[in-house]
Amino acid sequence: MPSSATAAVTLDAATNPYVPFPSTILEVIRHTKREYTFRMAFAGDVRPGQFFEVSLPKFGEAPISVSGIVPGVSVDLTIRRVGVVTNEVFEHYEGQILLLRGPYGNGFDTSLFERGEVVVVAGGTGVSPVRGVVDFLSRCADAADKHVIVGFRSPDDLLFRDDLTRWDKALDLTLTVDAAPEGYGGNIGLVTKYIPDLPLRDPATVQAVVVGPPPMMRFTIRGLLGRGLAEGNVWVSQERRMCCGLGKCGHCRIGDTYVCLDGPVFNYTESKDLLD
Repeated sequence: MPSSATAAVTLDAATNPYVPFPSTILEVIRHTKREYTFRMAFAGDVRPGQFFEVSLPKFGEAPISVSGIVPGVSVDLTIRRVGVVTNEVFEHYEGQILLLRGPYGNGFDTSLFERGEVVVVAGGTGVSPVRGVVDFLSRCADAADKHVIVGFRSPDDLLFRDDLTRWDKALDLTLTVDAAPEGYGGNIGLVTKYIPDLPLRDPATVQAVVVGPPPMMRFTIRGLLGRGLAEGNVWVSQERRMCCGLGKCGHCRIGDTYVCLDGPVFNYTESKDLLD
């Protein structure tokens, strides 16, 4: 039976969006020296593309995208070790507690991608927000019409290796790296290199998802539009410093748009005008 203190924290988190709730680390999956996935206990509603604020007392908070979902059981948060908060998070292990707020943002509407041709292009840690989308596509009846291009800096930087193997068997997957040592047998080149070769039957009806560093997204979208995709069928996830998740701090504001509230997932017809 939960203690009165725990019950009070849970109640505060349920009624006050600024109060984090405790979540148990169920598993830590180590991808590289700098990227781990923390599988966190979470029973609420969540969708791919949303994010949580992960906090540690005395160290601060960091926004982390949802990279996996087991409905009613857990969420995966894939974290890159880049600063004070994430350095401290990496010192936590199975059975320990992290504090979470969220989920925040709108996320991807996967029902849009259930039927017909779909293209997903993601680079580096941009694979994390779309991992749930690709999992969904791999289970679709017409998975052969789902085309996924993922790129990483090098073979040592690959994330979700088991997923990549499974996706390769279920749908049309192209895995590439920017550079590799001599003798590497896989694809080498930027993700944009493989857009002209996508076997699209009716580009005007294709739905697309693009997530990654801004330059990669810009050139990828240009390549997809050049193949005949409609702007209104392209979806992106904006990477901004979303400090509060509630539209109060203004760090993620672009013009009149708050990425943490209105996004981070946007249709390209909206995102192309989101200029600082």
